[in-house]
Amino acid sequence: MTALLIVLLAIVLLVIGYVTYGSWLAKQWGIDPNKKTPAYEKEDGVDYVAAKPAVLMGHHFSSIAGAGPINGPIQASVFGWVPVFLWCVIGGIFFGGLQDFGSLFASIRHDGKSVGEIIKDSMGAKAKKLFIVFALLVLILVIASFVNVVAATFATVVGEGETAPFGFVAGPTGTQTTAMISLLFIVLAIIYGVLTNKCGVKTLPATIIGIVGIVVAVIVGLNFGFAMNRTAWIIVIGVYIAVASLIPVWIMLQPRDYLSSFLLYAMMLVAVVGIIVCAITGNAKFEIPAFTGWSNGLGNLFPALFITVACGACSGFHSLISTGTSSKQLDNEKNAKAIGYGSMLIESALGIIALIAVGMIFSKYQAKELGASPANYFAAGIATMFSTSDTTSVYKTIYALLTLAVSVFALTSLDTGTRLSRFMFSELFLKDEENTWKDAKGVRKLLAHPLFGTTLMVVIGCVLGGLSLSQIWGLFGAANQLLAGIALMAVAAWLGEVGKNNKMFFIPMAFMLAATLTFLATKVVSLCKLIAGLVPDKTAAWGDWFQLVFAAAMFVLAIILIVQGVKTFAAQAKNKKK
Repeated sequence: MTALLIVLLAIVLLVIGYVTYGSWLAKQWGIDPNKKTPAYEKEDGVDYVAAKPAVLMGHHFSSIAGAGPINGPIQASVFGWVPVFLWCVIGGIFFGGLQDFGSLFASIRHDGKSVGEIIKDSMGAKAKKLFIVFALLVLILVIASFVNVVAATFATVVGEGETAPFGFVAGPTGTQTTAMISLLFIVLAIIYGVLTNKCGVKTLPATIIGIVGIVVAVIVGLNFGFAMNRTAWIIVIGVYIAVASLIPVWIMLQPRDYLSSFLLYAMMLVAVVGIIVCAITGNAKFEIPAFTGWSNGLGNLFPALFITVACGACSGFHSLISTGTSSKQLDNEKNAKAIGYGSMLIESALGIIALIAVGMIFSKYQAKELGASPANYFAAGIATMFSTSDTTSVYKTIYALLTLAVSVFALTSLDTGTRLSRFMFSELFLKDEENTWKDAKGVRKLLAHPLFGTTLMVVIGCVLGGLSLSQIWGLFGAANQLLAGIALMAVAAWLGEVGKNNKMFFIPMAFMLAATLTFLATKVVSLCKLIAGLVPDKTAAWGDWFQLVFAAAMFVLAIILIVQGVKTFAAQAKNKKK
């Protein structure tokens, strides 16, 4: 019953937040349903393509969700369920939702351009360039992290000295099933895109066809898998995300993310049904204590909790999606609240569900009986709600489908992140009067070319992801949350510049910057001690040097941007007094 009460309370609070605070923000900023959006003003058939609200909701929600709201709350559950619950709900309403909605709105008013362009308007061209460099560092970590996750999820594991099979296989393992269904998803997305954009099929019938296609893909995948080793999958994933980021959004991005979102909705529905069944039957017990203490293996509650939960409450990666792809597809400003603010609150609800899932098998999680992947505990926790025995067909089916859903969303975030890196890499080398790479001159034309930036970012990301550096995850969390603080600062500075209310940004901005800078500073100090040989029984690997360089670079860039932001706010305050 505890689990059911937690979920019901979270849903009630999040709905209240959406109806009240979300509507208030829309009114304060001046959302205008009659104003043309960049999707129509700059339509190019590639990136600027107006999407139906339901389709864009699917893309946006799938892209921001990924594996983050599942991994984060599960890892942070060691602090107890109350801190995670409070941060998911409060953070979602007042921090993450504010950032996502604000970033989307600001980008719409900047021709669908990135946070860098928003920063340039209020903080100058230098700050824009610094932000883009910072964001590209974060995106390298995004690509590396998710390439690592997806390749590990798809790869066929064999014993030492054995050769992994290659090609289609009958009676597949879980990884081979997941790989097969994901490949079929790509084909299904292309078919959906052609039907709706070239054949004139309406959204509803196309959606029905798509859902039937998902069911068929799952049935096929459960019976026939696709096998390759991890290295081969990294190469295939690299080629896929490069191509997916360059082709028009209606071919792959929009339909794939839209159809993938149904898996996520179904996953959440199954979880809620499981919680209700559990409350009635008592199949499993919610084991997480309310609060375990201020310090544990993750570190001190501040800042570790707020870094670890990540996407379940607030994520800087969301601002890149809002300003990178979603703002270019929004058909009407009135839908910005549902897409930007609403998606974040649904993600917070998913974070709560992940917390409940691990709570059902918390003793197993503490003992690491299912390995290190939070996705495994998420799937096992929900499957346990229906059957306490992991040998039943019900348990195995639910476990397999939920693991599949998590991997699908990791891949969704990956291809969206690659497209974002293409946009921002080009922006870095364009002058103010140049709109696209075609307007650039000399070597800048080559550097700003979509193919150059995409190839470079994919190669770097795949190389790092292929090295299986577990350290990337902790670094990604800190970078992601620091990006959130800077995005909040960017939108607040622009709103102040155009004379709109920006006071709601200051507390979330200051808190996120304080938490992440504290974490990074602590990380840099600990890595310096390790490298200097001051940590007993431990020696530094090259991955520790990699972390140190990345952490220090992000810390310095963030400080420079914060100083520029403070100057901007001070100048705005001074002008108001005149």
